[in-house]
Amino acid sequence: MRNILIIDDEEKLRGLLARIVKSEGFVVLEAADLKSGFKKLEQNEIDVVLCDVKLPDGNGVDFLEKIKASFPLTEVILLTAYGKISDGVQAMKNGAFDYIVKGDDNDKIIPLLYKAIEKVTLQQKIKQLEKRISKKYSFDAIIGKSKGLEQVIELSKKVANTDSTVLLTGETGTGKEVFAQAIHENSTRAGKSFVALNCSTFSKELLESELFGHKQGSFTGAIKDKKGFIEEANGGTLFLDEIGEMPIDLQAKLLRVLETSEYIPVGDSTPKKSNFRLIAATNRNLKTESDEKRFRQDLYFRLNIFEITIPPLRERIKDIEPLTHYFVSQFAEKMNRQTLQIDSDFLQKLEVYQWPGNIRELKNVIERTVILCSGTVLTIDLLPYEMQQEQSKNIKSLSAFSMQSVEKLHIQKLLNYTKGNKAEAARLLEIGIATLYRKLEEYNIQ
Repeated sequence: MRNILIIDDEEKLRGLLARIVKSEGFVVLEAADLKSGFKKLEQNEIDVVLCDVKLPDGNGVDFLEKIKASFPLTEVILLTAYGKISDGVQAMKNGAFDYIVKGDDNDKIIPLLYKAIEKVTLQQKIKQLEKRISKKYSFDAIIGKSKGLEQVIELSKKVANTDSTVLLTGETGTGKEVFAQAIHENSTRAGKSFVALNCSTFSKELLESELFGHKQGSFTGAIKDKKGFIEEANGGTLFLDEIGEMPIDLQAKLLRVLETSEYIPVGDSTPKKSNFRLIAATNRNLKTESDEKRFRQDLYFRLNIFEITIPPLRERIKDIEPLTHYFVSQFAEKMNRQTLQIDSDFLQKLEVYQWPGNIRELKNVIERTVILCSGTVLTIDLLPYEMQQEQSKNIKSLSAFSMQSVEKLHIQKLLNYTKGNKAEAARLLEIGIATLYRKLEEYNIQ
């Protein structure tokens, strides 16, 4: 049931209009002046306001601004006994749904009311969708309870409200895009676009076109002008995944955009401007890549304003259980399965596995086991055979108190510190590189 508020100081006209609106099944509230009308707006959820322009305590055109500022989803139709073009223009500028003359346009009120309700309904659906998206990508929605994850969330929260460029590093499948979206949804740009582009999925020519856009006829197949991701991200956030795969000459063009906010579409000669926030991600060590001239050093320094390293799943053992429960619930619902239980041995196997594919691999394994499960409990025999074998091979060396376990953990932490640079890790460990490789094979460290 939709609520309609009628504000008019002429009691007879107000009563007549109320009866007409009520006959359509709407709930009608009435007010004789702006003060009491605003009080009713505060006390009730009003969908549409029918408001006279000339009232004892003010002007409806000016009052409209106050309504839209406090209740942006409420639509307002202004009614006047004397139609003035200047008032009508100002009313539309202030956000009125329409401006009509009383008496002459009475037959238009009900159709107009239904159109206003349609707009309100659409706006409410959009608002609900935005809330769901915001909740989905909030930091609270990130699953896990490990200390490493908590530290990453804390850093992400600190940088979210700034406009600084963020560089997300970590192995493939650790959830870098999830963090990029969470940073965007918790920033001042949350109401604008989040545009994601994977730099590794395009050739150099196509990547340039996707990023900067192109003019019609600029190359074979360019049959019309195309907006690039940089233009689409104007006012919002551009997420460039696998930025380490971007060709060197495109890196120079990206650097120019970051420094000047200007870019030139392919085949064009006129610069355009775009105000966006950049979040980049890579599984490479860009410091090493830039030292070895495979990545522009000046772009690396521009990207590395605020670096956040997301630890691999094997270093976040506490996160495996909640992630497993989440994925099991998600896939059971998707496949219309009854609630599935998780055997303790099954969970233990997951917790001792190395997870080279990280969260993405865990998600795929859980989907497979849910498909294979014919009962109500997920058991070890549903896991991939090679995964079971590898776990069985490693499980003896997992005592938390053994020297091997301590050494393995130390090597893993050091490799994370050096971002996978084995030569640097060997130097810090004060051992030969051949010895390090032998230990990596012995402990099955990827």
